[in-house]
Amino acid sequence: MTDLRNPQTATTDDIEIVAGTSPAPVAGSPGAPRRAGPLEIFGSMPITIKLATLWLLFVVLGAIYAKLDVSVFGGALPLQDPALQNNGFDAATGEFRNGEPNEPMSADHFLGTDVLARDTFSRVLHGAWVSLSVSISSALIGVGIGGLLGSLVGFLRGRVETLTMAAIDTILAFPALVLLLAVISLFEVRSLLLICALIGFLSIPTYTRVARATSLAVSNREFVLAAEAIGTKPRKILLREILPNVLPVLMAYALVAAAVVIVVEGALAFLGLSVPPPTSSWGTMINEARRDIKENFFQVVVPSMAMIFTVLSLNQVGDWFQRRAAHRSSAL
Repeated sequence: MTDLRNPQTATTDDIEIVAGTSPAPVAGSPGAPRRAGPLEIFGSMPITIKLATLWLLFVVLGAIYAKLDVSVFGGALPLQDPALQNNGFDAATGEFRNGEPNEPMSADHFLGTDVLARDTFSRVLHGAWVSLSVSISSALIGVGIGGLLGSLVGFLRGRVETLTMAAIDTILAFPALVLLLAVISLFEVRSLLLICALIGFLSIPTYTRVARATSLAVSNREFVLAAEAIGTKPRKILLREILPNVLPVLMAYALVAAAVVIVVEGALAFLGLSVPPPTSSWGTMINEARRDIKENFFQVVVPSMAMIFTVLSLNQVGDWFQRRAAHRSSAL
C-alpha cells in the first residue's frame, strides 16, 4: 500500500479506495446508503425520547399557533388574549367582565387565571414563543458563526487557531448572566430582538469549541488526507468534507444548548430584564405568581412545569441525537 500522505507515491486507485469516490454507489442506486426519514428516526427512539419529542412538538406548534393568532388573524383564533384582564372594564359593553383573579381551572379558562385575571393557558403558549425565539436564534447564530469559525480554525490550525481560541476563551471568561444584566441595563431597552442577539452572541464560543474539536478529529480522517493528496483546494475540503461532518454534531449539541438558553432567558425574565410587559414569558409568569403563592400555588406550578418539561425534553432528545451522531461518525 502506498503512502497516501505523499502525492507523488499515491496512485489514483489508492486514493479512490480510501476516499470512497470510486467504490461508493451512486445516489439512488440499489447499493447506495439511504438516509432515514423523520418517521423512521422517531420509530427508532426509546419511549422516553418519543414522549420528550412529542412534548417539544406540542410546545413548538402551540407557540406558532399563539403567534399566528396575534400577528396574522388578529385574535380571531380560539385563544384568549394573554393581556386581557377578564375582570376589567369592557368598553364595548360598558360593563366589567365576569372573570376572577386566581380563578381555578374551568371550561372558560383551561389552566385558570393569574392575579390579574388573565388566562394562564394563553400566557403559557405566548411565553413558549419567547423561549422558542431565543433558543432558535441562539442556535442559528451559534451554528452559523461559531460552527463555521470552529471548523475553519480546526482545519487550518497554526497561528489562526491560536489567536481565535484565545479570543473565544476570553469571552468565555466573562460570567454570561452578569454580562447580560450589564448590557441590558446599559441600553435600557428590553426587547425580544435584543435578548436574542445578546444570548446568540454569548452562544458563539461554546459552538466554536465544539466545532473545533470535531474539525480536528475529522481533519485526520482518511478521506480528508486523500483529498489533500490529490491536490484539492482547502476551501473545497472545508465545504465538502469538514463542514458536512461537523454539522450533525453541532445540530445535536444545539438541542442541549437550547435548554440552557431557555433557563437563562427565564432567569432574566424572573429578574424583570427580559421582554417588557404585557408580553408573557415563563420567567415573568413565575415572578408575578410568587407574590400570591399561598393563595394560588397552581399559578407558579404551571409555568415552572412548562419550563422544566421543555428543558428536560431538550436534554433527553439532544443526548440521544449526540449518541446517534457519535455512532455514525465512528462508522465512517
